[in-house]
Amino acid sequence: MPYRLLIDGALVEGAATTDVVNPATGRPFATAPRADAAQMEQAVASARRAFPGWARTAWADRQALLGAIADGLAARIEPFAALLTREQGKTLAESRFEMEGVIAAFRHFATLELAPRVLRDTASDRIVEYRHPLGVVAAIVPWNYPLLMLALKMAPALLAGNTLIAKPAPTTPLATLRLGEMLAGMVPPGVFQILTDEGDLGAPLAAHPGIDHVSLTGSTATGRKVMAAAAGNLKRLVLELGGNDAALLLADADVERAAGAIFGSAMANAGQVCFAIKRVYAPRALVDPLCEALARRAAGAVVGDGMAAGTTLGPVQNRAQFDRLRALLDETRQEGRIVAGGEALAGEGYFIAPTIVRDLPDEARLVREEQFGPILPVLGYDDLEDAIARINASDYGLGGSVWTRDVERGIAVAARIESGTVWVNKAIDLPFDIPVGGAKQSGIGRQQGIEGLEEFTQARIVNAAR
Repeated sequence: MPYRLLIDGALVEGAATTDVVNPATGRPFATAPRADAAQMEQAVASARRAFPGWARTAWADRQALLGAIADGLAARIEPFAALLTREQGKTLAESRFEMEGVIAAFRHFATLELAPRVLRDTASDRIVEYRHPLGVVAAIVPWNYPLLMLALKMAPALLAGNTLIAKPAPTTPLATLRLGEMLAGMVPPGVFQILTDEGDLGAPLAAHPGIDHVSLTGSTATGRKVMAAAAGNLKRLVLELGGNDAALLLADADVERAAGAIFGSAMANAGQVCFAIKRVYAPRALVDPLCEALARRAAGAVVGDGMAAGTTLGPVQNRAQFDRLRALLDETRQEGRIVAGGEALAGEGYFIAPTIVRDLPDEARLVREEQFGPILPVLGYDDLEDAIARINASDYGLGGSVWTRDVERGIAVAARIESGTVWVNKAIDLPFDIPVGGAKQSGIGRQQGIEGLEEFTQARIVNAAR
């Protein structure tokens, strides 16, 4: 069945087409439509027409739509998971996990409400805060979790009464397009639409005067471009951007326990997770046992096609990222000591062996930059204060973690890490009722929780004299 755009309630051909590559083979396996500027204008115009009516619908009706979307996806987990694996590369188990997260996100937001909030109620005045939808939302979605990242934007945006235009990443458009097919008969025309491109429509969407809010998950470099483009009409923004999350082991850490969790976080989705652990700081005395424990886990990983039974780590998603990681490995080999992996695997796909590196200087690119791949540096420290300072010297501040047997001390240390979220003795724990967002150059605004829902609204204060 061919893939089509969803514009103004209709499934339509693109102005052009683009090949979609399976990263496990390096070869195209499907053709996706590609929207042009004229189709973008049609979508924006349709979203603006649909907005007043959608904003007037009852809150309960919008909740019911989110529940119906969740039900529809629950009945289609397997085909969606298989498609995600083929276009994104992650293992089938990880794709099923993503689908379960998508369904749970829609169900969670369907339970939320935004009631008017009384700020003051006295004999002389009554002041109430109301929340109203912003208008048309552009959701720009990355290639690492194509449907989950969309759901975390789409569910609260639609629930709040906005209309939404989704722009998936050029290399992973297919599952989103299949979602559009499912929703074509469920959602009023213009309320939800999909535009796929080759990376050329993000900036025009962000700059378009008909767009009222941009929600982006992507790199910090892309976030800067979107922020600049959105400045023309001061549209609202939520930017979840890059991270260089540090794991900090204290002297009393359980090395085996920490190693298992750290390796799982660092290598999830072949390391292509914004909140993944991307650098590890350990007391000098723990570096050897920690590297040994991580190397054992790297040696036990099964790297291969995500569709194959037994695979635990799939390929990197696209050729550009694959080439970047290979160059990073070449640099790293000259600067530090590789204790596991260190090579791209032979074959046509974009496979990188899970790699553990030690003894790098803080100035190394693998320490300073977000690698977004299955390569993890371990750095030693002699003084905890110095380790905290080195962690906080980063331009990023998305997440982090502290590992210790003394939880109260861990909490105290975690509070000093300059990141939006810091875990103690765990990682990438992101319940939907808890807001998340970045510090420094890792982003602006919040996703998830009531705060994430409020990001898609405008507060209006009604101040009345009695």
